[in-house]
Amino acid sequence: MSSHAPSGLSARTPRSGAASIRPGRFAVIFAACFLFAVGVLMTPPAQKVDQQFSRALVKFAGGLIHFCGGKTLVQGAILRDPVAGFAVEMRDGCNAVNVTILLWSAVLAFPAPLKQKALGLLAGSLIIQVVNIVRFISLYYIGQYSLTWFDFAHGYLWETLLVLDTMVVFWLWVNRVFRAEALLNVSR
Repeated sequence: MSSHAPSGLSARTPRSGAASIRPGRFAVIFAACFLFAVGVLMTPPAQKVDQQFSRALVKFAGGLIHFCGGKTLVQGAILRDPVAGFAVEMRDGCNAVNVTILLWSAVLAFPAPLKQKALGLLAGSLIIQVVNIVRFISLYYIGQYSLTWFDFAHGYLWETLLVLDTMVVFWLWVNRVFRAEALLNVSR
């Protein structure tokens, strides 16, 4: 009888941790986490926090632009060019909370130790927000150059890159979980 189990495991060896991935279970937990988080995000209290978070990101982006020698005005969730008047606003969905929810749902659904999950949530969220700040600042400058390029970069390029970034962060985290589990199994 031939077995399709990963090397080192027979078909009868009980598996635990990342080796116990059950796609159906992952999909159900992922969907439940995602739908729950999106539902919470739509509530008025969460929307208020979301707007404050967007303002904080814009303030940080404005400070970064000033630190690097650029000029901008920060008006709440809006970055405005003081000379040309072009402005970009961080609206709902522009603060990368949606893709962060996507990452969190995947990490929480994946069979891994709690410590590994916490690390994935924290590091992954930080990476996504760094990419999002780069996105927002680049859109601010692209929009000053060309509204056509701004529309393309905003609607297609950066949306795709943020989702890809989220997928890559999850993939890297899963690989880290597998490596940690393999090291643990070797030391036993």
